[in-house]
Amino acid sequence: MVRLLDIGLERLKNMILDMAKHSENTVFTAIEAYKQGKDMTEQIFGWSEELRILQDEVSELVVELIARYQPVASDLRFLKSCMEIAYGFSRFGRYAYDISQVLKMFGDLSMCDKRAIDEAGQQAKEMIRLSIKAFTERDANLARKLREMDDVVDRIYRDFVRRAIQSQGADLRCVVSGILILRYLERIADHATYIGESVIYIVSGERSSRK
Repeated sequence: MVRLLDIGLERLKNMILDMAKHSENTVFTAIEAYKQGKDMTEQIFGWSEELRILQDEVSELVVELIARYQPVASDLRFLKSCMEIAYGFSRFGRYAYDISQVLKMFGDLSMCDKRAIDEAGQQAKEMIRLSIKAFTERDANLARKLREMDDVVDRIYRDFVRRAIQSQGADLRCVVSGILILRYLERIADHATYIGESVIYIVSGERSSRK
């Protein structure tokens, strides 16, 4: 027999999956726009706002389901985690908007070496895909891989900053814009890792320590 709570949980899951798809597209578009030198700030800001509104809707539904049905155990863990996961997807949108603003702030950056950003961007995109897959399939093993992948983005960011400090005569616009974008990608990777930790909590009740 289907509980009324189950209907609400299914609706919540679908809202989270909508946010996942939307946030993934927003981040991917921001990274590609930067690499191609295209100003898509206005479009990405609109998508970021939509994600923020969806996050509020998820929070409202979670509070409603808790108040109505007083869930316990795995149901309660799922509800609490959905709020955290929705926050993560909303932050993806915000950092995508921050990335789009870099091009607007610095102008033409076609002369810059974008290899570090391309490498970190590819890793961040894979982490977003994996965090969504881990949530969809409630797969704790997939979720645990995210922390290891996060270390790669951290390393790329630190190496870029180290080279920037040691370089002489480098184009300042390339250095500063590169550090900003890599910092945003590093934060996106962090939130993908947090989503993975929420999946582990849903499945096992285990809470991971954060860096």
